[in-house]
Amino acid sequence: MALEKKQITNLQPYKVASHKIWDVSPQERSNILKLDWNEATIPPSPLVHQRILGLLENPNFYQLYPATYSLELHEKLSDYAQVSKENLQYFPSSDSLHEYISTVFLGVNDTVLLLGPTYDNFRLTCEARGAKTEYFNYSESFEFDGVEFENRIINLQPKLVYICNPNNPTGNIVRANIIEGFIHKFPQVMFLIDEAYFEFSDETVKDFVTQYENLLVTRTLSKAFALANFRIGYLISSQTNIMNISKVRNPKNFTTFSQEATIAALSDVPYTMKYVDEVKLARNEFFEFLTQLNKGVKPIKSEGNFMLMQFNSEDTKLKFVQFMEEQNIFLRNLTHSPLLLNCLRITIGTEEQMKYVSSKIIMFFNLFGE
Repeated sequence: MALEKKQITNLQPYKVASHKIWDVSPQERSNILKLDWNEATIPPSPLVHQRILGLLENPNFYQLYPATYSLELHEKLSDYAQVSKENLQYFPSSDSLHEYISTVFLGVNDTVLLLGPTYDNFRLTCEARGAKTEYFNYSESFEFDGVEFENRIINLQPKLVYICNPNNPTGNIVRANIIEGFIHKFPQVMFLIDEAYFEFSDETVKDFVTQYENLLVTRTLSKAFALANFRIGYLISSQTNIMNISKVRNPKNFTTFSQEATIAALSDVPYTMKYVDEVKLARNEFFEFLTQLNKGVKPIKSEGNFMLMQFNSEDTKLKFVQFMEEQNIFLRNLTHSPLLLNCLRITIGTEEQMKYVSSKIIMFFNLFGE
């Protein structure tokens, strides 16, 4: 007899990328270029390492729960995001934040509209709570039709709309004024704007949170700040939304290590911005390289720290993924949408790293002549 909730029985799990990098020694790991999960390709600010080492000098806290509130962390996040502390709360990853949001705003059979193809874990989060997910997809050329999107909202009357901006994995951006138009026109709909890749685009709707109650902005320090292993996310929203979500937030789940890493990273924002600038430059150069290559692959313009590579066929894509893995370069094979069957996603690293990747791409096409 099945004891799980009925919505769990046929739930499709989120498909993770290969994590073979954890199956090898630290020495071997340094020879792997992991470009499949959009992590930073360099370590975080040296201040993070220093602060963690300082923490370990007096390890008399292991047996204690973490501090449930850090004023220093909250103030640094507030300064960085340029929003009032009352409009901000931090969480152990934006994924867990999405779970809290779903708990607060979604019930069984509520409809969620996702602008897709997009980050599939949020679909899982909603469906696990009994909500129904519907999609409005970008076109085959990955363009956004705002008029038709608005019509879809009118027809569906969703409880929540999810827009990843820039969108993962397509790299699309929906401009802030367009999103504000939706928020203003549909006050009965909650809009969740996932700005995980905000630093690589500088497009944000966070300034609207004091005007609208139906806006939630989520961000992470996993990408630009290179703190993926620490699991750090934060929410920007109205004071009412912050208060309601904080009711179900477990304040002791944000570890001491994550608190200290956040404070250190936000004490050295110039380090992060220098890396962000290099990624943007490398992204533009890599786009031009693939465009001029004139082989069986087409780059899709992106405003994230990643890019879609669209191949002439799925067979060529799979052959390419295998070849690159043999070169110790891991890429994200995409299968969760028909629009993506010929596509893979590659994280953009430093200029040096992307030039190395480019050399391997040339090698592939020279060998296989696709």
